[in-house]
Amino acid sequence: MRDCSGWPIAKRRGSRAPSRRIAPDRALAVDCATGNGQAAIALAGHFAAVVAVDGSRAQLERAQPHPNVRYELAVAEHLPVPDQSVSLVAAAQAVHWFDFDRFHAECRRVLKPGGVIAVWTYEKFQAGAAIDTIVDRFYEDVVGDYWPPERRYVEEAYQTLPFPWAEEIVPSFQLQSEWSLEQALGFLASWSAVQRYRDAHPGQDPLPAVAAELATLWPANGTLRLNWPIHLRLGRS
Repeated sequence: MRDCSGWPIAKRRGSRAPSRRIAPDRALAVDCATGNGQAAIALAGHFAAVVAVDGSRAQLERAQPHPNVRYELAVAEHLPVPDQSVSLVAAAQAVHWFDFDRFHAECRRVLKPGGVIAVWTYEKFQAGAAIDTIVDRFYEDVVGDYWPPERRYVEEAYQTLPFPWAEEIVPSFQLQSEWSLEQALGFLASWSAVQRYRDAHPGQDPLPAVAAELATLWPANGTLRLNWPIHLRLGRS
């Protein structure tokens, strides 16, 4: 679910953001399971260098180039950086797939004293009661049996995720986007549960029915503002 098109803009809400900078410096960050590099590119605006890793060569071939980002074929449990060299380890919508014990041990190896680990996930978009009801029904009743067990960590807002770090207080965030119906359906099509449904039912596609329902509520040839709650956990070594 990381590679949805038209990645929306994150906006903070609430007033509990720490007033100090969290990372010990802005020298080096690592983006784990980078996908097409969207989070890595954002981090490059704040760090002098970013190492972005992914275990999929196909994903890295589609990654966005940036002069401050070095892409590496590697997994989060075995990072291609020296001991105590990293100021921030980040994982966007990915850590629930990792081997937790190995990942956290690797973070302890690579992080500088006072270095930071940040992991976050986002929920389904919210577009208003009528559309949300259709999407929730599709998520739970149509493809619900095809979600992998790890999906529960996302549903539980990462609060049950193993996280053996001294946690920082973080503000609340949400993503916002203006999406057409075609973009929203592309996002639904990217769900792993949709592909598993198709694999289990050859010749059957669950999307046309939900597309027809959404089309009755989406502006014709227009867009809707979508809100996406973000759940961030931030820890310090």
